[in-house]
Amino acid sequence: MLEIRNVILVLGVLMSPLAASAAQVSIGIGTPHVSIGINIPAYPQLVRVPGYPVYYAPRLNANYFFYDGLYWVFHGDNWYASSWYNGPWWFVDSYSVPVYILRIPVRYYRQPPSYFRGWRADAPPRWHENWGRDWEQRRNGWDQWDRRAAPAPAPLPSYQRQYSRDQYPRQVERQRELQQERYQYQPRDPVVRQHYQERYQRQDPVQRRDQRSRDQDQRRDRDR
Repeated sequence: MLEIRNVILVLGVLMSPLAASAAQVSIGIGTPHVSIGINIPAYPQLVRVPGYPVYYAPRLNANYFFYDGLYWVFHGDNWYASSWYNGPWWFVDSYSVPVYILRIPVRYYRQPPSYFRGWRADAPPRWHENWGRDWEQRRNGWDQWDRRAAPAPAPLPSYQRQYSRDQYPRQVERQRELQQERYQYQPRDPVVRQHYQERYQRQDPVQRRDQRSRDQDQRRDRDR
């Protein structure tokens, strides 16, 4: 089933407008051993979304964001994340997308899907209409928050500017080494922290279980 899903994703990408603009951005979807995400030649310009702890890339022809220490891309109705600006990327289930990513206003999507048309530019996408009732029930309250209490944005990992084209570290182990040496920030959002720890930090099973329990408690407190 995984191989079939990958083939479908590849076909969808090849037929997409974003793939057609390969001079600026190209998409590569593959197995866990192949880069998953967008391919860009150099560190992109990132601009703060006013009032949100999120950055977007106004010069990329892609729905490309930075939040809480990770990069996020929305393409083909799916979210992907990475700790480095050019991947490798991993798929993020719709139930596991951080709320502040879900809250990004429509106007900051550089390649909005067709069903975004007619939606308010200054409001977040109507995810419940796209992902269904079950998603809406499980993510209830995602669009309700005190805007005055929004967290400060994470610092940008600007050290990655010096790693472009052939200098870009493709191996996750090397990325992790550079991240630990040059970027000391640790994700604060429980959802983001879980993504980061599962892919970039080595923990024994007991540590992962305890951290997951703490993150779940924090998430319940936050969503009340």
